Amino acid sequence: MSARTATATTSLPTLVILALGTVYLIWGSTYFGIKVAIASLPPLGMLGLRFLIAGALLYAGLRLRGVPNPGRVQWGWSALVGLLLLGGGTGLVALAEKQASSSVAALLIAISPLFASLFANLWGERTSGREWLGIGVGLVGVALLNLGELRATPLAALLLILAPLCWTFGSALARRAALPSGLMGAAAEMLTGGALLTLLSSLLRERWHSPTAASLWALGYLVVFGSILAYSAYMYLVAHTRPALATSYAYVNPLVAVLLGLGLGGEHLGTLGWLALGVIVLGVLLVIWPRPEPAA
Repeated sequence: MSARTATATTSLPTLVILALGTVYLIWGSTYFGIKVAIASLPPLGMLGLRFLIAGALLYAGLRLRGVPNPGRVQWGWSALVGLLLLGGGTGLVALAEKQASSSVAALLIAISPLFASLFANLWGERTSGREWLGIGVGLVGVALLNLGELRATPLAALLLILAPLCWTFGSALARRAALPSGLMGAAAEMLTGGALLTLLSSLLRERWHSPTAASLWALGYLVVFGSILAYSAYMYLVAHTRPALATSYAYVNPLVAVLLGLGLGGEHLGTLGWLALGVIVLGVLLVIWPRPEPAA
C-alpha cells in the first residue's frame, strides 16, 4: 500500500476514526493475546504462522474479487516492509514477552510516536509543536509507569525499545515504497513477513510442543482480529494520516493492555500507575486533536 499521496489531515474523517478505534482497541488486546499464545507456542514460530494464515486468507479473498497480483518489485518492497514491521516490530515484542508482562510490553511501545516523528522529519514531514508536546507528555507517562510495579528484565526492555524503532522505520518506509495498493499491500506484507519469521524460527531451532487450547484460541484471535482487521486498518492510517496520528495507538494500547493484564493476567497497578495512565491519555489527546484549518 503506497502512501506517497498521503497528506496531513485537518479533520478526522469517518474512516480514519473507525481505523483508529480498531487499532486502539484490538492492538491493545493483542499484547495479552501474544502472552497467552506463547505460553505453549514458540514466539517467532507462532507469529510466522499467524501472519501466514492471515495473509493467505486476505490474499485469497482479494484475488477472488479480482484484485491483481502484486508485481515482482511490489513483492520485494512488501518483504522489506514486512520484515521491519512484523519481524522487527512484532517479533521482538513476542520474544520480550517471555521476560516481561503484557502491560510492560504495551507501555514501552508507547515511544513509537517519538520515533515516527523523528523519521518523518528526516524525510521532510513537519511535526507540529502540539504533537511534540503530546509525544513528550506521553513519554512522561511511560516513565511514571516504569517507576511503578510494572517492570521487565534488561534484555526484554532492550527488545521493547528496538521493536518500535523497527516498526516506525518500516511505517515511514511504507509511505514511500512501491507497495501494492489497498488491502493487497497488507496481504503481501503479512505473507512475506510471515515467511521470514517462519524461516527465522527454523534457523533458531525453536521447539514446537503440543499447544494448549488457550494458546490456539489466542492464535485464532491474533489471526482474525489482530492481523486481518487491525493490521489492515493500520496500513490505511499510514497511507492517509500524519505519522504522529497513525502511531498514536501506542499511547492507547497500554490502557487496554493494562486493564486486560489486571483483569485476566493477575498483574497489579498502584496509584502511581493509574496517574501515569492519565498522563498518557493527555498525551494522546494532544497528538490526535485535529489541526486547525490554515488561514485562507
